[in-house]
Amino acid sequence: MRRRRADEGGDREIAELAALADGSLAPEQRVALEARVAASSELADRLAEQQRAVALTRSAAEEVVAPAALRARIEAQRRPHRARSPRRFVLAGAATAAAVVVAVGVGMSLLGSGTSAESFHAALAATDLAPGATGGATLTKTTSGWRIELDAAGLPRLDAGRFYEAWLRNAAGVLVPVGTFNEGTNVTLWAGVSPKDFTTLTVTRERADGDQTSSGEKVLVGTVDTEG
Repeated sequence: MRRRRADEGGDREIAELAALADGSLAPEQRVALEARVAASSELADRLAEQQRAVALTRSAAEEVVAPAALRARIEAQRRPHRARSPRRFVLAGAATAAAVVVAVGVGMSLLGSGTSAESFHAALAATDLAPGATGGATLTKTTSGWRIELDAAGLPRLDAGRFYEAWLRNAAGVLVPVGTFNEGTNVTLWAGVSPKDFTTLTVTRERADGDQTSSGEKVLVGTVDTEG
């Protein structure tokens, strides 16, 4: 019987510490409990534990964007659970944070699967100016434009005012520059025109001579596969 009463007293004490940690303890109880905490290092440690659990839960809830209905349901479940099972407050807080993260992660995954970015590929073939070169490019639509990720092998590095330049060309022969680089490994280019209209991708050798037009010295040529 004494042990049972001791357990109940400990549970009540932990519940009060939990309420103090999250700010829900009544003012008339807070003053007395804070005085007991100040006089007991054991109570101070327990309060710090509850405060860490509250901070963890709130931080997880704030750092992810959970649907309003989900947040309201989790908060409603926390209150009675905290009152019924004060000893498991820390675990409940961690579980709540995990539930928020998992639920939002699933929601973001479902959202992303329904809005996959439009993407095309182009295989690049060598020309007589670079007979050993090969390459490929992936063109992905973004809100800023088309991101072109190009990888090429067999192109010697160009420096000292010499560089490579990539272009997109349409059926009428209009050329649009999409970026310059020195060597063909892990190159990222950007285009403001659609590869569905400008379907030819070329790479030329250029030099910084003030002439912004293409030199015509093509080292790689390819066609964007828009058919999938």
